[in-house]
Amino acid sequence: MTTNKKYYLSASLVCANMLDIGAEVDRIAAGGCDTIHFDVMDGVFVPRFGLHPEMLAAVRSKTNLPVNVHMMTVEPEQYVKTFIDAGASLITVHAEACMHLHRTLYTIKKNGAKAAVALNHATPLSALDYILDDIDLILLMAINPGIVGHKLIPSALHKIADLRKKLGEKYKHIIIEIDGGVTVESAPLMLDAGADMLVCGSSTIFKSDNPVDIKIQEFKKHLSTFGY
Repeated sequence: MTTNKKYYLSASLVCANMLDIGAEVDRIAAGGCDTIHFDVMDGVFVPRFGLHPEMLAAVRSKTNLPVNVHMMTVEPEQYVKTFIDAGASLITVHAEACMHLHRTLYTIKKNGAKAAVALNHATPLSALDYILDDIDLILLMAINPGIVGHKLIPSALHKIADLRKKLGEKYKHIIIEIDGGVTVESAPLMLDAGADMLVCGSSTIFKSDNPVDIKIQEFKKHLSTFGY
């Protein structure tokens, strides 16, 4: 049975071949990914470093695909305008990293980008209670952030379902994005639980013998066997 449910794929650029990044961006677009996921990490909020605004500007010069900048940093508000000026379409900040979350979301929108909030796995959904009217997307971490290739935390599937129920009809326009642990095995389960967008990285579209665009098409074909 086919559900015909629409979903979105976002390519995690931090998993791409950094020596061939321009061509990788072209392959992401050719393969049919819907957005580019752009991880910014400061070595403090998460235990590694990520991408920078100059790279974002270069990526923006290569593609018109929306770019979701995922700020895994302390005090993300101070960097918002820099990344929007470099070409971010949407800025995702962690609730855990923002002392004044509502003000940070206002700053994002004031500077012309869409606003999103990310929650680490142990952060309760109640952190969203008073900002649902101010966001376009919610990113749920299905692994502990900052380490590429970690396996899915199984209870993340329950959290996806709980969030879908929480949003209900009133907030059904808010996209639920899942970052981490996305594989050919887990992806259909995430979509079944209520996810709208999956961040694809080293387990799905990068680091394989096939070109990135072919891997994306193969992944989409795999999901179609589950009715997506």
